[in-house]
Amino acid sequence: MATRATLAFHFEDLGKQAHAARLGMWIFLSSELMLFAALFALYAFYRAADPAGFEAGTRHSNLAIGTINTVILITSSFAVAMSVDLTRRSMTRGAAALLVLGVLMGGAFLGLKAVEYSDHIRHGFGPGPLFRPAHPLPGGGGRLFFTTYFLMTGLHALHVLGGMVILAWLAGESWRRSFGPERDEQVPLELGAMYWHLVDLIWIFLWPLFYLLR
Repeated sequence: MATRATLAFHFEDLGKQAHAARLGMWIFLSSELMLFAALFALYAFYRAADPAGFEAGTRHSNLAIGTINTVILITSSFAVAMSVDLTRRSMTRGAAALLVLGVLMGGAFLGLKAVEYSDHIRHGFGPGPLFRPAHPLPGGGGRLFFTTYFLMTGLHALHVLGGMVILAWLAGESWRRSFGPERDEQVPLELGAMYWHLVDLIWIFLWPLFYLLR
């Protein structure tokens, strides 16, 4: 049997409590989008100032890893969405398995990013003072490109790690059948899925900026 969602003392019913939680999540997600929008604007400014340097930096990105990571995140986002659907059909153990799959795919994403980061640093394409390539890149934007790359993808990687913690907790709660079939009984799961979809969405914008615009 699913555990009925707990009603906090300052709410009249589950519907109002769920509405407040969803509103709070949308405000949080909006703040995250504004943060990355500012970083995207910074990227556009630097790229416009030195397009040759940024294009040269993009050619040194690992397109294969970037593309594989894109597929990984999109697939994990689909798995998390399916977990919500299974919960609404009272198939909580299946939902838990899909959430664990999301955690594993997030780990695979971070593992590939670590390989990519170490490869860049080994070849002198690190951020800031770690930018010491054997052969200088055209223009003066190489350092800026890789500093921006490490800043934006590193911040995104921290969001992936946070999302993995959330998904792992949700998987445990789902396995214990803490979420009921009614929508207002599965608010934590729904909000966790929204956050994971945001992580996926941000990467879909980062992928072309750092891997495809050559």
